[in-house]
Amino acid sequence: MTPTLITKTARHGLALTLAVGLGAPAQALELYSNDDAHLNADVLAVYGLFNSRKNYDGTTGGSTWREGFVKYGLSGDYRLRDAGTAYGAFALVSSGTWGDGDAGGNSTGAERTTKIEDAYLGWRSGELFPVLGKDGVDVSAGRQQVRLGRGFLINDDGANLGEGPADGALNRGGAYYLAARHAFDRTAVIRLGGTDGLHGSAVWLKSDNRAQAKTEMAAGTLDYTHALGTLGVTYIHGLEVDDRWASDFQRQRDGMNVYSLRGEGSLGVPDTTFAFEYARQSPRSASERTAWYAEAAHSFSSAPWTPSVTYRYSRYSKDWDLLFTGQSTGYGTWFQGEVAANYSGPFATNAAIHHVGLKANPLPNVTLGALYYDINSVSTGAAPDLSARELDLYVEWAINQHLIVTPLVGLYKPDRDAQSGGNQVNGNGTNVYTQLVVAVPF
Repeated sequence: MTPTLITKTARHGLALTLAVGLGAPAQALELYSNDDAHLNADVLAVYGLFNSRKNYDGTTGGSTWREGFVKYGLSGDYRLRDAGTAYGAFALVSSGTWGDGDAGGNSTGAERTTKIEDAYLGWRSGELFPVLGKDGVDVSAGRQQVRLGRGFLINDDGANLGEGPADGALNRGGAYYLAARHAFDRTAVIRLGGTDGLHGSAVWLKSDNRAQAKTEMAAGTLDYTHALGTLGVTYIHGLEVDDRWASDFQRQRDGMNVYSLRGEGSLGVPDTTFAFEYARQSPRSASERTAWYAEAAHSFSSAPWTPSVTYRYSRYSKDWDLLFTGQSTGYGTWFQGEVAANYSGPFATNAAIHHVGLKANPLPNVTLGALYYDINSVSTGAAPDLSARELDLYVEWAINQHLIVTPLVGLYKPDRDAQSGGNQVNGNGTNVYTQLVVAVPF
């Protein structure tokens, strides 16, 4: 069967992003170590409680559900004397959803599975090519995550739909919001030049995700990194989709070209970061589409609690294909609004979004945050009209390096309800959304 167009995608890697962001390093249990070799056991367990007073799938009464996953495996590296370092990883993920299923109807609460997540090998050149710098050649292949730039176009294969859409044909086994599964099924990646000066990459990737029509793509990046920041370009070419799972919209990925210009850095301004990306998609049999954002962030490093503020404007044209975007640097990138980006929409298409983010650290291991989104449909003639406002308040508390607790409350107010051209059931009043996520990394 060919499912209807699925544009929904889920947040990826929340727990691991929080672990790194709160100062807890990527965790591993060291099994073996000497000057030439390391072998680690990698374990990450995440559990979440969720409630939404209103739904976005045509059902009434709201939803209460639970999600969880455990990722467990091995990773290691081996120094090949003066010929660089070999590295690799293998991991499984066991996941599930319980209760009503999520507020967007992407899961039913009956999803459970265990599957291979990571399985890759790689080689870094060390000092073998001095002109390219240390580890100036990095080659890897297998089942792994691939990110280009800040993840605006390609961040991961993190869409984790459950049994809700397409009569369960797109089910990946639970944890729709937590979305532990993010590795592409098959990849080959070459990175040249390290991270400073002129450097770039060549990428081939293939998804095994039916919700992504098992898309196959090739991509390349070229970047120049200076003390002031990084300026780069990205090129992506669609190679193939699986017609058994592709919608008419997704079939346009076959032969599609995507170009982007992006930048990120301080530009010499202390405690400040600027970022932008402008991208254009050129499908074979459809008109061109664009998406772009511009962002500025400033940290008041000498003030109590070291507060920071971020402003970003992003715009996605009508029929923009969100490709493999995903969460890359924390809340709001690139899932803008906990309700809007995960359950209601828009899902990185037909939207102009003003975003303001505030953060503060009352303690070294505690972050308080507030995220505001003003979302407006670009084409008001498109159905549904998903214009809305959303405010998310959250706490990130790293109790210790093996326990991270993150409560969040979201207030979501759409302009329209399901009876007037939107999709929120039981009126366009403010929806109160709550979640509590607990992560245990080792």
